[in-house]
Amino acid sequence: MADTLPSEFDVIVIGTGLPESIIAAACSRSGQRVLHVDSRSYYGGNWASFSFSGILSWLKEYQENSDVVNESPAWQEQILENEEAIVLSRKDKTIQHVEVFCYASQDLHEDVEEAGALQKNHASVISGSPTEAAHSAYLPSEDESLCTVSCEMPTEQTPSSDLEPALEINDVEVTGEKEKRYDDKTCVKSASEEETSENVPTAEDTALPPKKNRITYSQIIKEGRRFNIDLVSKLLYSRGLLIDLLIKSNVSRYAEFKNITRILVFREGRVEQVPCSRADVFNSKQLTMVEKRMLMKFLTFCMEYEKHPDEYKAYEEITFSEYLKTQKLTPNLRYFVLHSIAMTSETACNTVDGLKATKNFLRCLGRYGNTPFLFPLYGQGELPQCFCRMCAVFGGIYCLRHSVQCLVVDKESRKCKAIIDQFGQRIISKHFLVEDSYFSENTCSHVQYRQISRSVLITDRSVLKMDSDQQISILTVPGEEPGTFAVRVIELCPSTMTCMKGTYLVHLTCTSSKTAREDLEPVVQKLFTPYTETEIENEEVEKPRLLWALYFNMRDSSDVSRNSYNDLPSNVYVCSGPDCGLGNDNAVKQVVSHLPTHTDEQTGL
Repeated sequence: MADTLPSEFDVIVIGTGLPESIIAAACSRSGQRVLHVDSRSYYGGNWASFSFSGILSWLKEYQENSDVVNESPAWQEQILENEEAIVLSRKDKTIQHVEVFCYASQDLHEDVEEAGALQKNHASVISGSPTEAAHSAYLPSEDESLCTVSCEMPTEQTPSSDLEPALEINDVEVTGEKEKRYDDKTCVKSASEEETSENVPTAEDTALPPKKNRITYSQIIKEGRRFNIDLVSKLLYSRGLLIDLLIKSNVSRYAEFKNITRILVFREGRVEQVPCSRADVFNSKQLTMVEKRMLMKFLTFCMEYEKHPDEYKAYEEITFSEYLKTQKLTPNLRYFVLHSIAMTSETACNTVDGLKATKNFLRCLGRYGNTPFLFPLYGQGELPQCFCRMCAVFGGIYCLRHSVQCLVVDKESRKCKAIIDQFGQRIISKHFLVEDSYFSENTCSHVQYRQISRSVLITDRSVLKMDSDQQISILTVPGEEPGTFAVRVIELCPSTMTCMKGTYLVHLTCTSSKTAREDLEPVVQKLFTPYTETEIENEEVEKPRLLWALYFNMRDSSDVSRNSYNDLPSNVYVCSGPDCGLGNDNAVKQVVSHLPTHTDEQTGL
């Protein structure tokens, strides 16, 4: 591929995360010649989504910590006397402390592979420490074949449809093309079922009822392509910057979305639903009539708080939690407002930030549903691919599995003038955008990174059972001790096209204070119980059963100043990875700051 690449571009973008993909699309649409490269074999970087076997292959890549491509030793010879090189890293060090546990029945057979698999790949996952939980963890051996995630162009990863410029919101269960592929390949016999079939001629002849909710590890693998597991867990505010960008740029035609159906709160050991809209407030049985009036009065003030500075100016220096106490709200209301509307913790923000967060929540209500949030079908990883598709449509060139050895800098002007890729090809450009993870330790020696603790769970039912099993929920679990971070829980049902039927995909996120498992396992234990055979027989299990769990820490580079990097040329722009926030505003703000000359109607920025 390198032999056919043009030798000169207007913009070279390294990394296919969300901000890089938006910038690439904007530049391509405005007529710039764009080269978009990524050393990974998939789109999205740390914004990506994977099938179940794809996530196992991703884990194996970090376990081995090996290079995908071979370095061309000849690139140093291309650096002239009046030039110097900024060497880029070929190893991604943004993921740490990875631990995987499997609690589902492990009746895996050698001939079980993922339905719809395009190719086989021997995959293994990283085990946790040898605790009791780790003893139940399943580690696939080399004899068991699992498929890697498909790495086609974005045009083949999202179902095609002729959508209107406005967002396509689905309120009913979706059965798209990806769902239809495996209708005849979804059942795998468990060990106990096979044992029964040996003694009885057919299943129809037996009088014994089948076990309920019997989900095995082989079923998860067999239907692995129904899973779309996000590395980063986020939602879209219905009036947020990214929604506006999707509509204005017409990229929304490439994606579909579902409403988040309910907002939950964890209080006194129970999960409860929080009333959001005016109708929900007055229909709620959790609040007294006096509390309903108090809540509506306070929320009405929050919508216009800037017009009444005398009401909050004296409290600007205290926390939002302390301010709520001055508003004569009951403990019940203070808890709802703090953790489920402002979505902050006791000490995380001051009064003004809390009022801003509450207003942002309220102004997003009602645009597409009863909650302020939307979720993209097939996962968050669809969004970078949508913008990559637009870039390609307008002539952008894409190269995955294509690493860059170095940036070439002119010593006199201190401007970057070219890159040298893995094949030793020198490619000239005017502007360069680089995702933070590509910089070497020499460039980032003065950078202080924060960390995000992440967990992904597969469970057998929702944390709060209701009449409908197609609920998409967000839950905030406050920190147990003062100063600890709240944990955000997002629970996805099968209609989001992110998990197989009969399961839920649960994402947990918080700012790291320790390893991901140490930060998040206490919350997992509060909400779920490990899947065991003895509990299968008991239909009245209080908590959802945990089938599979993944923990990892992800680097948060969102608050890193450009000045923290060593000797970056002025025409090299840095894009950060995902932040810990719920929305995507930080990614869009990066785009606006990097593209001041492209903020016109044509690009939609």
